[in-house]
Amino acid sequence: MALMGAGRAGREHATNLGSLPDVRVALICDPVTAAAQNAAKLARADKITESVDEVFDCKDIEAVIISTPTETHAEYMERAAKAGKAIFCEKPVSLDLARATQALEVVKECKVPFQIGFDRRFDPGHAEVKRQIDAGALGQIDQFLSVSRDPAPPTKEYMAKSGGLLIDSAIHDFDIARFFVGEVEEVICWASVRFCEYAGEVGDVDTATTLLKFKNGAQGVVQNCRRAAYGYDVMTEVSGEQGKFVIHAESKTPTYHFRKGGWERDYYYFFMDRFGPAFRAELVAFFEALSCEHPLSPDATDALESLRIGVAATRSLREGRPVKIAEVGTERVRES
Repeated sequence: MALMGAGRAGREHATNLGSLPDVRVALICDPVTAAAQNAAKLARADKITESVDEVFDCKDIEAVIISTPTETHAEYMERAAKAGKAIFCEKPVSLDLARATQALEVVKECKVPFQIGFDRRFDPGHAEVKRQIDAGALGQIDQFLSVSRDPAPPTKEYMAKSGGLLIDSAIHDFDIARFFVGEVEEVICWASVRFCEYAGEVGDVDTATTLLKFKNGAQGVVQNCRRAAYGYDVMTEVSGEQGKFVIHAESKTPTYHFRKGGWERDYYYFFMDRFGPAFRAELVAFFEALSCEHPLSPDATDALESLRIGVAATRSLREGRPVKIAEVGTERVRES
């Protein structure tokens, strides 16, 4: 396989690839030589390249992991599909729903395996709750709550290209909402700039609350914020007629420091820290499914529908009204 992109997510994937004995990393592709070389060491890769053409032209490469900037995802997916290579792609497919749909249609037409990078589904807590829900442990689900708070805002440059808080971060919450409860029918979003001035300068927000109305009648709340002084904060709760599940990694290690004046625990600082095992598990699932010729999940539908919810929430914020998911057609997340 080939790893395309050796940035933040790419380095994490490279580390995990290096621990998978049945996976041979033939190429690391990145225009920054130092980043590619570092990733190659982590992944035990054969070689590095700056050329994306080399990735797609190489007949020996059976699969690609795409962790390049978002604006390249759709193009690279299409090229990989036409070259007959299985695809793992980081979210989102595109900031343009029409472009995302087009790319996923090419993947479908070429009949290549595809998996989108929604890592929370592979977190042990989230995976177990999904198993319990499917087994009927909650009965009818009534309410869903998801909270995602980053320790600090990203750079202005990153924020300008990210698609905004509702796509860059909340898309994970929207995916878990669908994963646990089902399809969303309608959303309403309130958001503002509370502390990060340059968020407003690039048309983004730093704090948001989105209400979800599910097709099955359940209700949901998604809270997102780019500030948490106490570290990375992710919590999911789902409740129903027979009880509720709460997923919350409260401390990084199971230790308490008791001292004069009180006690303290450590914490997860960022998502690579909190969901490190999930990043590895999603790749294990990807390669196991390929070797057994099993369907991949999360798939193209999951990639598109979670993006659609994010676009609906963005429209709700702009227009100050509830937005039905059925209203959302082929449009950009943010006006250029």
